[in-house]
Amino acid sequence: MTTPEAEPEQGGAPRPEERLEQAVRAAEQALIEYEIALETFRVEVENFSRLHEQRLGPVYARLEELEAQILEARAARTGDADDLRRADEARARLMPIPGVEELLNGWMDGDGLFPEATAMLTDQAVRPPQRVRPSEEARRLYRELARKAHPDLAQEEAERVRREEFITRVNSAYARGDEAELRELAEEWAAGPVPERRPSRGEELYARLEWLDRRKELLTLLAKELEESAIGAMLRLAPDDPDRLLEEIAEQLATQVREREAELAGVLAQD
Repeated sequence: MTTPEAEPEQGGAPRPEERLEQAVRAAEQALIEYEIALETFRVEVENFSRLHEQRLGPVYARLEELEAQILEARAARTGDADDLRRADEARARLMPIPGVEELLNGWMDGDGLFPEATAMLTDQAVRPPQRVRPSEEARRLYRELARKAHPDLAQEEAERVRREEFITRVNSAYARGDEAELRELAEEWAAGPVPERRPSRGEELYARLEWLDRRKELLTLLAKELEESAIGAMLRLAPDDPDRLLEEIAEQLATQVREREAELAGVLAQD
C-alpha cells in the first residue's frame, strides 16, 4: 500500500523527488554520451599516433641525425667551445640511454613478445603496426553497449563492478575494431541479468548528481589533455581525412630533409 506522499500529484507539477530522478537520469545519459565521444576520440588519437610514428618516425630520425651532423661538421671546422657543446648535446639526444634496454629486456611487455622480437626469432620480416580504424558498425555497437551497460547506471556496488568488467572488454574490442566480438558482447549482455532500479531517496539523488558533476569535470580534463596533445591537435586539423594530413606532413618533412642535406653539404664543402 502506497502512502499519500508517494502518490503522484493529480494534475499538478511532479513531486521534488520525481524532478530529481528526471535530472539524475538526464545527467547520467549526458555523461554516458560524453564518455562515448571521449573514448572514440581517444581511440582515434591512439590510431593516428601509431600511423604517424610508422610513417614519419624514420623521417624525424633522419632530420635529427642531419642536424647533429651539421653541428658536428661546424664544430670540427671552427673548434669553438660553444659549437662543440651544441654538437655534443645534439649527438647525445640521439644516443640510447644506458641501461634502458636491459631494464625493459627489449623483448616483451605485459602482452608478451614484441612483434619485432617475434619476427627476429622466427626469421620473418618485421610487419608494420596494424592499422586499426573502427568501422561504422563497430562504432554503432560500441555506442549501444556503452549506453546499456555503463557502470554509471548501477545502483549497487556489485552491479557496478560487473558493469566495469564488462565495459573494459567492450573498450578493448572497440580499440581493436573487432566487430564480431562486439556483437558477441551485445548478445552476452542481452542474456545477462538486468538489475531493477530501486527508488532513490532525495538525499541519495542529490549525492548522485554531485558525483556525476565531479565525473564530468574529470572527463573534461581528460578530453582537454587529448585535444591539446601534439597528436590530438594534428588530428583535429583533418578529422575526416587523417591520411591526407600525414601525406602533407611527409611532404613538408621531405623538404626539410633536402634543405638539411644541402646545408650539411655546404658546411662540409668549406673544409
